[in-house]
Amino acid sequence: MEKREGEKLLSVAVAACAATALCALYGFSGMFMRAYQIFAFAEEEDMSFGWFVPLFSIYVLWTNRAKLVPAIRRGGFSFAGLLASLPFLGLALLGTRGVQLRLEQLGFIGLCVTVPWTFFGWRCARQFLFPAAYLLFCIPLATFLDIVTIHLRYLASGTALAVLNGFGFEAVREGTAVISRGAHAFAVDVAEPCSGLRSLFALMALTAGYAYFNQPTWLRRGILFACSVPLAVAGNVARIVSICVIASGSDPQFATGFYHDYSGYIVFIVAIALMVLMGEVIDRLFRTPVKPAAAVAEPDVAPVPVPALWKGKILPVLAMLFFVSVFIFQAITPAATIAKAPSVSFPTIEGFITDDEKFAEQQKISEAELKILPKDTEVVKKVYVAPSGAHFLVSFVIGGTSRASIHRPELCLPSQGYVMSNPRNFEAGGRPWHAIDIVKPGGLPGMEAYTFFNQAGFRTASHTRRIWQDVLDRSVLNRVDRWVMLAVHVTGATEPELKAFLERMGGFE
Repeated sequence: MEKREGEKLLSVAVAACAATALCALYGFSGMFMRAYQIFAFAEEEDMSFGWFVPLFSIYVLWTNRAKLVPAIRRGGFSFAGLLASLPFLGLALLGTRGVQLRLEQLGFIGLCVTVPWTFFGWRCARQFLFPAAYLLFCIPLATFLDIVTIHLRYLASGTALAVLNGFGFEAVREGTAVISRGAHAFAVDVAEPCSGLRSLFALMALTAGYAYFNQPTWLRRGILFACSVPLAVAGNVARIVSICVIASGSDPQFATGFYHDYSGYIVFIVAIALMVLMGEVIDRLFRTPVKPAAAVAEPDVAPVPVPALWKGKILPVLAMLFFVSVFIFQAITPAATIAKAPSVSFPTIEGFITDDEKFAEQQKISEAELKILPKDTEVVKKVYVAPSGAHFLVSFVIGGTSRASIHRPELCLPSQGYVMSNPRNFEAGGRPWHAIDIVKPGGLPGMEAYTFFNQAGFRTASHTRRIWQDVLDRSVLNRVDRWVMLAVHVTGATEPELKAFLERMGGFE
């Protein structure tokens, strides 16, 4: 009798979980579409490997089916699992309403563990931990972690330069570029796409999968996975060195053109070879054989107390109705409203020269800016020349709907060869400013100052604070803010002169 009732409870739980999963596909349909757009078309993220991540997670579940099926049959409803689902449901709702794909993905990944936990208990949820965690590689982070990019570019170019000099090649580094002025002169700039950040994520995903099946313990898997970062850096350095060697020994145009476009495979060839080698090293270090766990006979169905049978039927159905309601609300959430961009204008400052024809080249939007920035980003510039001869290049960057519209000068100035120092904050013209001393080898010392504001009048000089305010507005208020970065590039002026100029700019909106 108890076995028959247990089978009925299992059928109810399986049906409720299946209905929840089907409704989740509808609730997260927007997330799937946005992820598809990034995997297929977003060059700035380069997530082409993302297609294989969910397939690998499904494959891991399939290989563990001998443990998963008994865990489902022995499981039961868990209040702890239901409570653990609540924060992930909240993340999913915030992500959907605020068009925050990363928050929505985190919510979905968490629910991949907590929903099975709710219907079948923790023993079942454990089988979903690694497959769900592996889905983290589907989250686009290249633009989110853009602060890391410049450091990777410095590391890759500096290491490549050391290798080249060690082999007798005459080369120097300027900014993030490796330059040779020998018989076969060349200049190889480690640009943002070549920083190694994108290949790093792909190799981390590959190493995680390889470690899971190649190493028998989580300690050994963790060690091999941690090696994925230096392995990716080593592969990227090998690619840069090969480009420089070919450029110095043959045609620089061929090396920086055709060969450069197809040399990305070198990163993976070198990194994968080192990954396999590192796996062998770990096997040799951990020579102690791992004894297989003794098989434990498990009953098909866990004993269910008769007085609790009614709970087993009702609670899974109530949990299903709760999840389904949230997913339906999530799917029909209205589209975020896009705020009107603030109007900006350049003030007239008495005594300063502003000849647009004379400074047309300096005020021109560069090809790199046109290529990198989203199409709905607006950039306007104007040069002011003080009576003392100091130059003030004022730039308004008016962001569009994408958060990639605005990035800090600290990310692009070093790649142009500038050395930055002495960051500080101050108030001028009723606004907070962040300033940095900059100097380019062979050029005049200068300063860079910037501040941010949006259409709602929010002002800050902190890039981090601006990001979190934008997250709040998108997620809670369901509004896409239009941020503006005002940057002032100064040469030939002191800090008091800069502050005086900012004060005289006053109300520019």
